[in-house]
Amino acid sequence: MDITQLSNQIILMFILMAVGLLTNKLGFMHGQTATDLTNILLYIVSPCLIVNAFEQHFSASRLQALAWVMLGILLTYGVMVVVTQLVFKHVADPNLRRIMRFGAVYSNAGFMGVPLASALFGSTGVFFAVASLAGFNIFCWTHGIALFTPHQAVDHHVNWRQILLNPNIVAIVVGLIIFVSAIHLPSLLNQTITYVSSINTPLSMIVIGNSLAAVKLNRHTLDRRLWWPLVLRNVVFPLVCLLILQVFGVRGIPLYTTVLMAACPVAGNVVLFTLKAHGDTSPAVTLMSLSTILCMATIPLVFALSNLI
Repeated sequence: MDITQLSNQIILMFILMAVGLLTNKLGFMHGQTATDLTNILLYIVSPCLIVNAFEQHFSASRLQALAWVMLGILLTYGVMVVVTQLVFKHVADPNLRRIMRFGAVYSNAGFMGVPLASALFGSTGVFFAVASLAGFNIFCWTHGIALFTPHQAVDHHVNWRQILLNPNIVAIVVGLIIFVSAIHLPSLLNQTITYVSSINTPLSMIVIGNSLAAVKLNRHTLDRRLWWPLVLRNVVFPLVCLLILQVFGVRGIPLYTTVLMAACPVAGNVVLFTLKAHGDTSPAVTLMSLSTILCMATIPLVFALSNLI
């Protein structure tokens, strides 16, 4: 991994975020606009990007590498869930405890990781990034949402319908069918998918930048305890993912892409789930914002450390 190239790409991402921040300050993007753009990204643009990444010649070795990556990701999530359960169990405030646990485990891989993987490694990077998206959706909508559900209201039946009908999961299944069967989409449809997927990076960064515009960081919102999940999310857990993948023999672009996805900042779902649970969102917003700002330094740091391991 070329650290200079990675750093330059992250700087470009933050410039695009600054554009989003500017649109907010100028009053060009309101709450409903941001929500609509987020839905367009989740339900249209991201699935197109995934399907587009699978439109390539079938390779048994590449499919095998994807399987090893998926196994490594599932094991990494298992480790993260156990570690956060142990590390944060003594936090007295239940709202803060669940925010810290969720924030440390779940990264903003979809909005930031996929654009980075696409920019650095092209369709090959997105091909392996889908494993991280699948792992995120499986754990986020089972373990993640359970963290914010009162014990007396917990439904022990996993809502697999909600997981399997997620547009990214549907796109992965469709993409795998295309990849394995070597189906060629009609040129007009293929060109449409390519055009739509090309707006993923700028639109994702503008939406993130817009969300950061409303954040006010001061001594009243900064809780020193938030540094623990920040360190775990931005530095420690990506390195854990790296070690697990290396044990499985994963190398090259599959390794770099997956670690990049793991090194992304705290997922925005932490705010949405806190709202759903009627909790105080201030720690969630602060954690997500700090993690996003600091990832400009921590993502290159993770890869610099990975070169030493």
